[in-house]
Amino acid sequence: MHFPIQADLPPIAESADGVVRITGTRIPLERVVRAFCAGSTPEQIAQDFDVLSLETIHAVINYYLHHRVEVETYLDTAATEQAQTRSEIESQFDPTRVRARLIAKRLSDC
Repeated sequence: MHFPIQADLPPIAESADGVVRITGTRIPLERVVRAFCAGSTPEQIAQDFDVLSLETIHAVINYYLHHRVEVETYLDTAATEQAQTRSEIESQFDPTRVRARLIAKRLSDC
């Protein structure tokens, strides 16, 4: 008897902007991994992300469990880059000054 064994590719892909997303969706890998690490079951994750099948969620979690170091490194790097971008934006557009301008405009319109 011959039983075909083949390796399945994980249902994730890196988008042009460098974000790893669940294939065929706009859901980042990070959302599923963080939900799983926070204690959500695959069924709970499926309820939160109704575009994801249970099979896809299990495959993503399986990939994470087999490549934990690489995924955590990616997530840490992404978090650092996001924090740097946020800091740059906030330094260019100080929220306090923007808020003050909006309040002044609202008061002048009255």
